[in-house]
Amino acid sequence: MRQKMADMVHRIQDEICLALKEIDGVNFRQDEWTREEGGGGRSRVFSGGKVFEKAGVNVSVVYGTLSPQAAKSMGGGHELQGKDLDFYATGLSLVLHPHNPMAPTVHANYRYFERGEGKKPGSWWFGGGADLTPSYLFEEDAIHFHQVHKDVCDRHEIADFDKYKRWCDDYFHIKHRGERRGLGGIFFDDVKDASRDDCFAFVEDCAQSFLDSYLPILARRKDLPYTENHKQWQQIRRGRYVEFNLVYDRGTTFGLTTNGRIESILMSLPLTARWEYCHEVEENSDEAKLLEVLRRPKDWLSD
Repeated sequence: MRQKMADMVHRIQDEICLALKEIDGVNFRQDEWTREEGGGGRSRVFSGGKVFEKAGVNVSVVYGTLSPQAAKSMGGGHELQGKDLDFYATGLSLVLHPHNPMAPTVHANYRYFERGEGKKPGSWWFGGGADLTPSYLFEEDAIHFHQVHKDVCDRHEIADFDKYKRWCDDYFHIKHRGERRGLGGIFFDDVKDASRDDCFAFVEDCAQSFLDSYLPILARRKDLPYTENHKQWQQIRRGRYVEFNLVYDRGTTFGLTTNGRIESILMSLPLTARWEYCHEVEENSDEAKLLEVLRRPKDWLSD
């Protein structure tokens, strides 16, 4: 399974980067890196193109021995002790930040973990998800994004879309703001209650569906007109994105506590962001409409 998952994330990285290159009009910068304690990765970043202010698609295959702090941020295998702090982790992680404030940021991550030799009950699991983070609300985009992921979940007995949707809203909660980072999507962890092959098939299907979930949305929004006020609001929302990733995100914590490559870990952060003192939005404005659904998440497929 280790090699099977590593091959899959590299293949999906190639497919996604090829599509983004055609859209953005520029090639990516590629960095292949190694980790002193074991493993490494391949980072690809777009910047300076016509569509994306900054976009990154990373894969990593790392292994070694966990610190207790890193073990807590893994999302599974918490009951394992001793030599089971040896680990193997591989995954795909991407974040795309478009120039146009009408086009949403998107994030996806799919991963596989083993503790020890991966043979004991609870010593291996899959995790992942994808979520949409707009600056301006277009309900048809939210519906499309969630429908694609529901369709994937419906194809696999191991998956539970309603559970993963709620988990996504709960996980991406910026508690100190009382807001979600975005409109949600799916989030899951500790997926192991079926065969490894069945769990893998679900995660692979999710990863292969990323382009279908996002590219139609991007096509509708990337060339819409916008004003400087729209751009300023986008920068404020990106500030919230930074706050979540640096304060709450488990993946960031795991990378920093396992001596991962800093540039790859922080690839998720936008190129620019903005913080305004005591910023308020106008009542009934487009900005207020977005805040309403960030504070009170919706079930986009039934509400």
